Amino acid sequence: MTAQPAMNRPATDPALGPSGRHADGDPLRPPGTDGGLRQTLRHRYLLRLLVRRELRARYKGSLLGLGWSYVRPAVHFSVYFFVVGVFLGMERLVENFAIYLFSGMVLINVFTETLHSTTRSVTGNAPLIRKVFLPRELFPTASVLVSLVHFVPGMMILLGGAVAAGWRPSPAGLGAAAFGFAIIITLGFGLGLLCAAVNVFFRDLEQVVDISLVVITWSVPMIYPWTHVRTHAPDWVLDLYLANPLVSAVSLFQEAFWLPGTEGGFALPPDLYARAGISLAVGVLLVFAGRAAFARMQKRFAQEL
Repeated sequence: MTAQPAMNRPATDPALGPSGRHADGDPLRPPGTDGGLRQTLRHRYLLRLLVRRELRARYKGSLLGLGWSYVRPAVHFSVYFFVVGVFLGMERLVENFAIYLFSGMVLINVFTETLHSTTRSVTGNAPLIRKVFLPRELFPTASVLVSLVHFVPGMMILLGGAVAAGWRPSPAGLGAAAFGFAIIITLGFGLGLLCAAVNVFFRDLEQVVDISLVVITWSVPMIYPWTHVRTHAPDWVLDLYLANPLVSAVSLFQEAFWLPGTEGGFALPPDLYARAGISLAVGVLLVFAGRAAFARMQKRFAQEL
């Protein structure tokens, strides 16, 4: 029998078995098909590097560094408190208006920062995406974690102010706070995944998101009580307003940190927990929908970038 020429013999790889599988039994996959959110957990080291890189880039050359995470919410709060609370008289209508305002502001800030940064997370890392393959979901996930880093100082300020106003922790209050926080994170991450993918193809989305962030600030009962909408708007506007998942999340946070320090007599939105449950379900569905859209569109990221 004539020996087969060496040039015609199939190349062998010691890591592959005779059936085209890795030695550990896993089937071969085309590059880029084994990504997904699960891969972000397997690449925790890369995720930490991306978070550190984004934080260092944001505060490069800064004297205060992460100290700006305390200065920014304090200044933001001061402007709204004095303009709306003192000059426009909202402080006289809402008991402990400072806590009422800041308990909503700290939650809305983490949502708006999450949506803003995740929308730009893929386009902002275009050089890495063009040169190196790694799970693309790492970039929006890192942006969410950076937003949570900035959430911690605001939360510490809120806790200090709430304690000074007479707040004491309770299981019901902490549960309401966790409920509201879960709504915000699922909504922010789900929308962020979708916007990050679409923004690669339509860069105008960045401007749309920036404009929507201004609207979001005034679309929740943070600067004013929700009862103002009930008093000055038709019933269908009130129903639409209360259907906003952000309204439920902010109201839960206010129930947790503001309401215990008041003398009572202030009604939270009706059917709050039922609406909050629907809002959380919507947030979870958005995460799945955003993940599916991201997975479908990421195949063309390198080409578009």
